[in-house]
Amino acid sequence: MKFKQLIIPTILILIGESVFILPFLVTRIFRPTFLKVFDITNFQLGAAFSVYGIIAAISYFFGGPIADKFSPKQLLSASLATTAIAGFGMARIPSIEILTVLYGIWGLSTILLFWAAFIKAIRLFWTEQKQGQGYGIVDAGRGIFAAFLASISVFLLDYMLPVSSELASLDDLSNALSTVILLFSIITFLCSLLVFFFLPKENSKQIAAEKFDLKRIKDVAKRRSIWLNAIIVLCAYVGYKCTDDFSLYAAEVLNYNDVDAAHIGTIFFWIRPFAALAAGLLGDRFLHSNMIRLCFIILIVASLFIFSGLGDSSIELIVIITLAISSIGIYGLRGLYFATVGEAKIPLLFTGSAVGLISVIGYTPDIFFGPLMGQVLDSYPGEQGHQYLFGILTLFSCAGLIATSLFKKSY
Repeated sequence: MKFKQLIIPTILILIGESVFILPFLVTRIFRPTFLKVFDITNFQLGAAFSVYGIIAAISYFFGGPIADKFSPKQLLSASLATTAIAGFGMARIPSIEILTVLYGIWGLSTILLFWAAFIKAIRLFWTEQKQGQGYGIVDAGRGIFAAFLASISVFLLDYMLPVSSELASLDDLSNALSTVILLFSIITFLCSLLVFFFLPKENSKQIAAEKFDLKRIKDVAKRRSIWLNAIIVLCAYVGYKCTDDFSLYAAEVLNYNDVDAAHIGTIFFWIRPFAALAAGLLGDRFLHSNMIRLCFIILIVASLFIFSGLGDSSIELIVIITLAISSIGIYGLRGLYFATVGEAKIPLLFTGSAVGLISVIGYTPDIFFGPLMGQVLDSYPGEQGHQYLFGILTLFSCAGLIATSLFKKSY
């Protein structure tokens, strides 16, 4: 029993992060290097993300019913293996056209096969009274795993370069980044084996063996709390997408080199586990929606500070502290925004459909925010573009705060 209580959360933590390493973590840590090596602009990278987002949006809708019908063990294992195979293709540093195709494949593998099944697996393991704890622990563990991988990968990139990053040739940067991507692909594939051999199947008594029909989605869609929850996720996810800008901000505004900028991006990764776990535990005690409101308020204050220009770029420490505060709000939200499914009293049988419907709307930033961020940063080079980006984040955070307040009144 003790082994089961340890192994299942550990597997959920490892797979919950490893499946998103290749499509997200690589560019989040190494964005300046990634743009150079692949010879693309911010807008082109954003367009590739949009292909991911469009396919993911469709996959969220169908992924929920699939998760209600099939075993999480089967779905999660297939998802990780497919994601890893596409990663081996990315390690070859392909053209932007092939890279876009790979992002499309990841839209299927990380969402259609993975996301709803992953949320369902978490809800199966933790009781309804400890949903916040469950999501908080998993996201905190994912944060630790991501921060560890980020730290190792930055040191590996630096080690692979024969000279400092300022003097490294494009071939040197390409070989080093390719090695990092290859390592991430191997880790993801090993996680698929971990799920296949060690994740137990759910007890048949836990989930009723019913065939899916559209009536279930209709029943879920009638709930006002579902739509408000979707808006909360959307606004919170915009904040998460903005973390893609942190390393580029360090390079373009603080004038850090590629390796130092990656180190800055990695530092914020270490905030994630503590923010997510604290938000989850406090959410169980004071209501998840109350903690979500607090996180949005933190994010509004921090992003307004960057947008207003009060934190002069010459005052490096103040800017970094402000970004750190933003990270607390962003990662606190990530640890909570699906715990509200339990708070809204959604039946366990409908979990996959509810998560799928929420995600179709909540993760639309994968479609529009990449090109939007790329357009803003390319059109307004330097500090101005980054300020505008945080202004956009402020608006979405305000909308999230309003949606959370309405959510509390909807159940």
